[in-house]
Amino acid sequence: MINRRLAIVGAGTMGTGIAINAAQNGMHVVVIDTSAAAVERAKRRAAEVYSRFVEKGRMSERERAAALSRLELGTAIGDVTRADLIIEAVFEDFAIKAPVFEEISRHAQPAALIATNTSALRVGRLAAHVANPGRFLGLHYFSPAEINPVVELVSAETTAPETADLAQAFLQATRRVALRCKDAPGFALNRFFCPYTNEAARLLGEGAGTIGEIERAAEEAFGAAAGPFRVMNLIKPRINLGAIRNLAELGPFYAPAPKMVEVGEADASFEIDQPLGPVDEARHADMVGRIRGAAFLSILQELDEDVAAPSAIDTGAKLAFKFSHPPCALMDTLGRATVEALIAPLVERYGLDMPASIAVVGRLVD
Repeated sequence: MINRRLAIVGAGTMGTGIAINAAQNGMHVVVIDTSAAAVERAKRRAAEVYSRFVEKGRMSERERAAALSRLELGTAIGDVTRADLIIEAVFEDFAIKAPVFEEISRHAQPAALIATNTSALRVGRLAAHVANPGRFLGLHYFSPAEINPVVELVSAETTAPETADLAQAFLQATRRVALRCKDAPGFALNRFFCPYTNEAARLLGEGAGTIGEIERAAEEAFGAAAGPFRVMNLIKPRINLGAIRNLAELGPFYAPAPKMVEVGEADASFEIDQPLGPVDEARHADMVGRIRGAAFLSILQELDEDVAAPSAIDTGAKLAFKFSHPPCALMDTLGRATVEALIAPLVERYGLDMPASIAVVGRLVD
């Protein structure tokens, strides 16, 4: 049982957002970072976010004060001692995270749950650096963590079923939506979101359309509130490139497009333009089809590997990425013949097998 005591290790954007959400929902949270300046910034940001929530009627002044009173600051890993759940949110680098878990293990209660907020590293590899791997799992929050309701609950092979159940109860208590998935590259959502953004960059690099035209095609493809380039600018192309590269073990289809590498490695942003002139219907339809095909192929492969259920994938697409046409339901609507025609060029180009899950298209979300 998690008795409402939480420790967050890492006071960056994600760690602070997780702390803000947890404290707002009754958890006593200690935010730990080796930088005193970082934990002070976390406290200030929490106060600012809660003030905005008050202005928008999402919490009262009394609730704001109570939430702030539940936030503590710490600069030593030893401060995790009283926590029932410890969430690591340090820089996305295995060489940095692994020793942090070794240090956490030296101070955590034996019964404490330990989680990583990694978006791409394999949870099972990190589990080797935890004293009790059965009590370890992934809790991947999406940005901004204080607002976005989606959390991927990632079970490694060593994660005990009770650990996943306790973590799900914690997420429910803090008003997050848990998407259960296996410990596989990209988990449930980046597995298809990375190919979706990568295909947009590939279209741009090939001169198939301008950024504005590709944005419009992507918005139509999935009913997205914002196209891939706007989203990449929010999360930073450099970060998105890193997420794409973490899928490399899945094969050449997942390799980053040259334009993605160019912009990401320059730590630049995409310049969003407005489409000029009338829509070229044929070119627009081709872009819509290619963007859908890239996402559909990766999802069908994910389903073949039993990474996550179609309902979890669609829930994440709707809530985390604001797709009003979630991909599994959309495949059912389009039908097997259309979906197969969209992914066939990719299957041929990259020497892949047609996913077995194509046979279930039409009843994925029954």
